[in-house]
Amino acid sequence: MHALGLRVHPPAFPRRRARPRRGPASTVRAVAATSTAPQRETDPRKRVVITGMGLASVFGNEVDAFYDRLLAGESGVGPIDRFDAGNFPTRFAGQIRGFSSEGYIDGKNDRRLDDCIRYCIVSGKKALESAGLGAGSDAHGKLDLGRAGVLVGTGMGGLTAFSNAIQNLTEKGYKRISPFFIPYSITNMGSALLAMDVGFMGPSYSISTACATSNFCFYAAANHIRRGDADVIVAGGTEAAILEIGLGGFVACRALSQRNDDPKTASRPWDTGRDGFVMGEGAGVLVMESLEHAMKRGAPIIAEYLGGAVNCDAYHLTDPRADGLGVSSCITKSLKDAGVAPEEVNYINAHATSTLAGDLAEVRAIKQVFKNTSEIKINSTKSMIGHCLGAAGGLEAIATIKSITTGWVHPTINQFNPEPEVDFDTVANKKKQHEVNVAISNSFGFGGHNSVVVFAPFKP
Repeated sequence: MHALGLRVHPPAFPRRRARPRRGPASTVRAVAATSTAPQRETDPRKRVVITGMGLASVFGNEVDAFYDRLLAGESGVGPIDRFDAGNFPTRFAGQIRGFSSEGYIDGKNDRRLDDCIRYCIVSGKKALESAGLGAGSDAHGKLDLGRAGVLVGTGMGGLTAFSNAIQNLTEKGYKRISPFFIPYSITNMGSALLAMDVGFMGPSYSISTACATSNFCFYAAANHIRRGDADVIVAGGTEAAILEIGLGGFVACRALSQRNDDPKTASRPWDTGRDGFVMGEGAGVLVMESLEHAMKRGAPIIAEYLGGAVNCDAYHLTDPRADGLGVSSCITKSLKDAGVAPEEVNYINAHATSTLAGDLAEVRAIKQVFKNTSEIKINSTKSMIGHCLGAAGGLEAIATIKSITTGWVHPTINQFNPEPEVDFDTVANKKKQHEVNVAISNSFGFGGHNSVVVFAPFKP
């Protein structure tokens, strides 16, 4: 029976041909083992390294301070005070307060820009500074700008700009719509304005795959570098959706926690008491560069991107497949792309949003790929900063890379009563020292978009 209910006849297959004669069984096995053994990239033109990181987060705009607060197990979730959320069934989020773009965006533009774009520009420029490529630096002046790009995506785009335009239209008429409405609400403008500011003329665009956006951008950026399209790309995700229409939309989806009496414990991935995710916001950006280019300019190499993969569940608008098939196949493909065997992975930064269906679907997928999880630490950054939607993978990639460079993995907080299926080490409530060999970071989005990226310590 066809998936749509139509009866279809099975195809007629040709008869099998006689098999060719083979050599000794031992030779066949040896050849098979050689052909399937993981092989990491060795060409310095195709190896992709991380040379800079930048972010905007509920814990501030500095990478080290961000990770210190994650290691401390601090929750950034609290009551929403950006607008009156008193009539909403969810009245809390991982809201950024006191964000400053001073030194990165001029005052006139700063007042006009949607926060989604502001977060992108500030985190992108800070990432370039940490990579030694800040505007005005000698290294920036020596770049081939036609081989430098920007690939920062967003799930929702300039939602404030969009909401304000609708309000002006309905209350005051079309003549009161800002001329910046369209430019500042479309999803590509963060990448575009960042590229304009730093002069990057290579591959520059955005990807929007809901909560999987950042990892899709990392994967695409790395492939541009591996194909020889670019030497360096600023990649990641940005999001600013904590406003009335954003909160109301996710409430309507019945996706959010309603633990208003204790918001700091509301995001509790894998716990039996979880009741939905917590909204967050921010941006997370990496400077990705070919090893050859990074070494020529003497760049600070933080870690290595080994590979990644993207695919689609083709299943449901918002729900994951219960069996985790799309996710497990995406993880398997990412390891193949990275040249890594499952046994080499000993840290997973999970998507783990604190939803009833999503958390367990990811657990089942992980168990399909990793038969022995006893040596793997698996944690959730979202337990502390909430779900930053299109920026989630960017911020979590930074947390993953910091775990590699510091030797410490941050806790998953709010672990009170773990699900019976979750029988691996979730780094419950307290950080742990852990030497990361290979790490993967998972991100999955509405529409069934799956994305996995693989990082490791850099070894020349």
